[in-house]
Amino acid sequence: MFTGLVSDVGRVIAVEGGERLRRITIESAYDPATIALGASIACSGPCLTAVEIVPHGTGCRFAVDAAAETLDRTSVGSWQPGTRLNLERSLRMGDELGGHLVTGHVDGLAEIVAREAVTGGEGDSWAPSDRFVLRAPAALARFIAEKGSVCLDGTSLTVNGVEGDLFTVLLIPHTLAVTTWGERRAGDRVNLEIDLIARYAARLTEAHAARQG
Repeated sequence: MFTGLVSDVGRVIAVEGGERLRRITIESAYDPATIALGASIACSGPCLTAVEIVPHGTGCRFAVDAAAETLDRTSVGSWQPGTRLNLERSLRMGDELGGHLVTGHVDGLAEIVAREAVTGGEGDSWAPSDRFVLRAPAALARFIAEKGSVCLDGTSLTVNGVEGDLFTVLLIPHTLAVTTWGERRAGDRVNLEIDLIARYAARLTEAHAARQG
């Protein structure tokens, strides 16, 4: 389980394998002594298992295996050496839940339709934030609600508005600086995980409607 609060930005340094299984090696600032073999790490959304950890510089390099379904349903299949990833370690008992409950099970890919700078008005000294407009897959759009939560590329974000299959999120300068979101542009596709509560609420509603019918 995760929170969607990114704790490091890693970098892919090697990709091996084919369409059914790939081993991906990621360089990170994480202390290798704190990562157990078999630990779960959210890598730009998907929860992946560390199958190898070696010290490197002041951090480490860890390897993960991605199977066919992960390669097909997420952006993992497009990762290449140099790809930067939002990383988060799994929650431990007693950790602060600062974002929202995130499983690391990606539901699909959302497409960035537009990115625009947002300022507070003339004379505002604050750094501008950026508003992203995204298109959700048709089957997932109904789970996204205004002021609800979504996880995009491993980042917990609040939905500002919804219109059909389009929704918007606002990223403050800090988030743009400490995640890969500063690099995102219109046309990019990002890993989308819908809110866990929304998923089960919809399932219960469907089950109730079926019983009534």
